[in-house]
Amino acid sequence: MDYRQMPIDQLDSNIPKGRGMIKWAPFATMPEQFERVDAMIEAQSKISRPELSDDRLAEMDHTMKKAIHEKRNVRIEYYYDGLRFHVDLQLLRVDRWSLMLIGQRLAPEDEMVFISFIDILDITMLDH
Repeated sequence: MDYRQMPIDQLDSNIPKGRGMIKWAPFATMPEQFERVDAMIEAQSKISRPELSDDRLAEMDHTMKKAIHEKRNVRIEYYYDGLRFHVDLQLLRVDRWSLMLIGQRLAPEDEMVFISFIDILDITMLDH
């Protein structure tokens, strides 16, 4: 019979508890090892910077210009430190001298956002 299906009053209360977490105590004596393992796991999840085709760059440029002209909100997917992120914002302008896209974050705060052209992976228009 499965003990999980038995009523509590029929279970034997004299079951030994065992060592519990004490058996894992020796592994916690080297926190540097845990830090190194966590760093290795994080490094494995990182990706290299994707390269975009000229056609894709032209499409994104068109989307940027249209979003600025029509004052529409966009979602920008960008690359930073081996990971992909996205931000929803209203594009304010494109600074071609510094190769930066400047916008205002929609939520949670209305903070200014500066994203380098080289880090942008995708731009999509959001619905009104």
